[in-house]
This record gives sequence, C-alpha cells and structure tokens, in this order.
Amino acid sequence: MEFVVLAYYLFTSIEDPEKEIKAHKKFLNERDIRCRIYISHEGINGQMSASKPAAQEYMEWLKANPAFEHIEFKLQESFEHVFAKATVKTRNQLVALGADVDMSLGGEHVSAEKWAEMLENRDEKTLVLDVRNEYESAIGHFEGSVCPKLETFRQFPQLVEDLKDDYDPEQTTVMMCCTGGIRCEVYSALMREKGFKNVKQLDGGIIRYGEKMGSKHWKGKLFVFDDRLAVPISSEESAETISHCSFCDVKSDTYLNCAHMDCNKLFLACPKCAGEHKGCCGNECMGAKRVRKFNLEERPKPYRKLPFEEKQCI
Repeated sequence: MEFVVLAYYLFTSIEDPEKEIKAHKKFLNERDIRCRIYISHEGINGQMSASKPAAQEYMEWLKANPAFEHIEFKLQESFEHVFAKATVKTRNQLVALGADVDMSLGGEHVSAEKWAEMLENRDEKTLVLDVRNEYESAIGHFEGSVCPKLETFRQFPQLVEDLKDDYDPEQTTVMMCCTGGIRCEVYSALMREKGFKNVKQLDGGIIRYGEKMGSKHWKGKLFVFDDRLAVPISSEESAETISHCSFCDVKSDTYLNCAHMDCNKLFLACPKCAGEHKGCCGNECMGAKRVRKFNLEERPKPYRKLPFEEKQCI
C-alpha cells in the first residue's frame, strides 16, 4: 500500500494558533499530503493521508515542535488518498461541546488489553458508553455498549443528565469509548464534573484497540470521517455487517450522502435501494430540483462541495 492514514490529537496550550497554521501550510505545500487539521488555543486535532515518505517526514517535523513533542499517532494503510485536499483551520474548541470543561478531571486512560479484560468481567454496575454519534455506532460498536442517539457533540451534556435517571453516579463504573480518543478526553471530564465518580476512557480510542486486539468483543465496522466512511478495525480480519439498509431489511454498512444538495443526509442503503432512489434518502428528495447525478458504486465516497457556479446549474 502506498499511503498512510494518520489520526492524532493533543491537548496542549498553543499561544498563537495562526502561527502554527501558517507553518503547517508551508510544510504541507511541498509534500504529497491531504488532510483535515484543526488547531486552537487548546491544541491540535488532525487526520491525514500521505505517501509513506511524507507521513514519516510530517511525524518527525511535528514532534520536533516542543508544543507537540508528546503527540501520539495512530496509523492505518490505504491504497489511495482518503481526503480531497489539504485543509488546516483554526477552531475555538477542538471538540465543539458548547461549554467549558475542566480538562484536569478527565477519566483514567485504560489500555486496549485492560479494556478487553474489563469487558469480559463487567457487571450490572458497569456502563459501556459509546459517545460517538448515532450514525457512527450504527455500523459497529463493542458488545454490550450503550449507544445513545446523538446527532451532534453538543447533545452530550444533556445525555449525561439523562443517564443519571438509570445509573447511579456514585456506584457506576463508566467505560467510555470513541473513534480516536479526543471526544473521551472532553466527555469524561464533563461526566466527572456532573458527579460520575469512576470514569474510564479507552486509550487511543477504537482505532488503537483494533491495532492491538483486533475485533475481539467488537461487532461490525468502524465509521471514519474520510472517504472510506466504514473500515474494519483490524486489517487482519474481515468485518461482519450488523447494520441495515434504510429502506429494506437487507444488511448494509454502505453510507451515502443524499443526492439532494439541500439535504445531504448521511444514510445507509443497499445497492438495489440506492439505485431505485437515485442516491436520495427518500421520495421527497428524489423529487427536489437540486439533485446531483447519482452513479452507483460499491463503496461511494462522500460528495465533494461544488463550486458556487456549478451549484446554480443544478
């Protein structure tokens, strides 16, 4: 495989995010790298695909910066780039929670090995909490997980309050997981702020777990925020399909963006239903004016944003 997919984050004080963004853009401009990187006063959160030499150069370059020397990278291989372009932007919050959180309260990091052991020995006082959005957990999650119907990060504070109705904050052991770990850094601190005493977070997220433990205690695939959309958590194993087409009972873990440009909803569809609905999430969108041309593919990629002029022609 010619490309490497990197996922990484680090909460660290950044005095001048714009300066770091300029340095990144200069470095990326000269190399075969495509990415989505956010830098704030809180730190950095990045995903990228790069040629193997460029990936190595980037990791060495970033860790040479004292602000990022403790960063950890999670690596996967790919046959192609999984991002359309290189994007580096500033953000007020690395995780858009809409509230300030005392990050020093973050939950205890648990290794993949310890996580598997805890799953095997969990009891009625253990809550395995998947804090990803609903469309992420629908195609894959740990056995016995509680997968809330979240649509955005900002819904999590209310979820914590709702969980108190069913779980005793004093007695419950919370095992929290997300894709790469960054959401757990924030969410675990919030849960402890709101009274949950014993909160654990999966170190390195589901990606790191897959690297070390394969699909042990895992069902389905992993949703990723790039062109792949759904991948096995271990390169050594095939993954079962646990989700279903939005239109019928056929098992499917293939995601599409609705071809109606003003909808763009992410939904699951089998090839037959995707073709019949012309890439739209429902009949109403099929009859809309601004509908993209749909080409049936085995693993469709997310739609790219069209130039303004081209949008007006649809």
